[in-house]
Amino acid sequence: MTARLASASTSLASRRMAAGLALLFIGLTLTFAVGLSNMAVAHNAAHDTRHAIGFPCH
Repeated sequence: MTARLASASTSLASRRMAAGLALLFIGLTLTFAVGLSNMAVAHNAAHDTRHAIGFPCH
């Protein structure tokens, strides 16, 4: 009797699918979090972030 061992490696396609789903989840979470927050708070956070990375915003 031979025992079959499950392979621990995953295919490239399944890793890409997992990464894509993770990014989708993070994006949707951020979108809803900003959408449900106070607009002044979201604006100020985005504004401060843009200044911190050196991106001109006005």
